[in-house]
Amino acid sequence: MDLGLSGKRVLVTGGSKGIGLACAEAFAEAGCDLVLAARDPAALTAAAGAIRAQRQVKVATFAADLSRTEERQRLHAAHPDLDILVNNAGAIPSGRLQDIPIDRWQAAWDLKVLGYIHLSQLYLPGMEARGTGVILNIIGMAGRAPRAGYIAGGAGNAALIAFTSALGGAAAASGVRVLGINPATTRTERMERQARTAAELRFGDAERWQETLTGLPFGRPIEPREIGDLTAFLASPRAAYVNGTVVDVDGGGMFR
Repeated sequence: MDLGLSGKRVLVTGGSKGIGLACAEAFAEAGCDLVLAARDPAALTAAAGAIRAQRQVKVATFAADLSRTEERQRLHAAHPDLDILVNNAGAIPSGRLQDIPIDRWQAAWDLKVLGYIHLSQLYLPGMEARGTGVILNIIGMAGRAPRAGYIAGGAGNAALIAFTSALGGAAAASGVRVLGINPATTRTERMERQARTAAELRFGDAERWQETLTGLPFGRPIEPREIGDLTAFLASPRAAYVNGTVVDVDGGGMFR
């Protein structure tokens, strides 16, 4: 299927690995030029090189700590003109209220919650001026079904779901779409880190982390590229009437 994205310019935050890299690969396959932003320059270089080896698209990289206001501003100044912004950078820790020091909680929200909000503030005016553009937020199913063992993530994701819907409803008047995706458990390095935390809390033994992943729909986690392909489709003209919503991808798990 031709998604009608060829030549579009896409920024993917957290684009060096996991879901972010899978999104970048899907957009590259659709013919988009990319800007990948993440903290680790070496990981960015490796990701960009792998994409260039497979696709004839431009891939720029930008190393930055996007939990910092000035770094988000620096990113926008370096790459001000985008067709699509994919907010994906985020690493909110697992744990109960008493397990997460407030400085760790704040740092996590500075990256994901305030990071998504601020980058939207920076890029939305240019999109509205051109009368076109897409902001797509990778959020997470914990915002739909919050649990005490992932309280910081559940609360942050719930805030971003509300933010996405409210902004999408308003931005449509200018021809801009704002929408999101809520992935459930996805096969990434972060999945294992979170599972280890959950195992430590549940069993007192982080090495039993695989036991926390039983009972998943279809007997497996989501593959990152499944989220990447959905991201490219939703950001494309093929999904031009999808706006202000956040698509849940959990294999029907919340209904089980």
